[in-house]
Amino acid sequence: MPVVRSSEAVTHELHGARFVSYVTPRTGGRELCAWRGEIPAATRAPAHSVSREEVLHLLDGELLVTLDGQTERVTAGDTVVVNAGAVFAVENPTDRPALTWVTTSVGMTAELADGTHVTPPWTH
Repeated sequence: MPVVRSSEAVTHELHGARFVSYVTPRTGGRELCAWRGEIPAATRAPAHSVSREEVLHLLDGELLVTLDGQTERVTAGDTVVVNAGAVFAVENPTDRPALTWVTTSVGMTAELADGTHVTPPWTH
């Protein structure tokens, strides 16, 4: 039975945010990946599109989430579904960190607005 202990999670940093990876192919995930996102206060991640559907659940805090040009304020307990190909951006406009739980398919990649391709190590 694959059990990923908190002490075994791998932390990655990108664009001012932390991604604490729990479920990947390395830890037993065959189809899904899951991680905790830590978005510091006053942080804005660059807009990007994802190659596979992604589900973001806000555990704590408040975020401004923009999907295909429409911005919504989300608060703890809210869940955002990001369809493959959607242009997605996250901003924490508050003075305290926000915590998310994110799930997607193994192999998900992202493309930034400038055409840069990103292969997040927490999805492979």
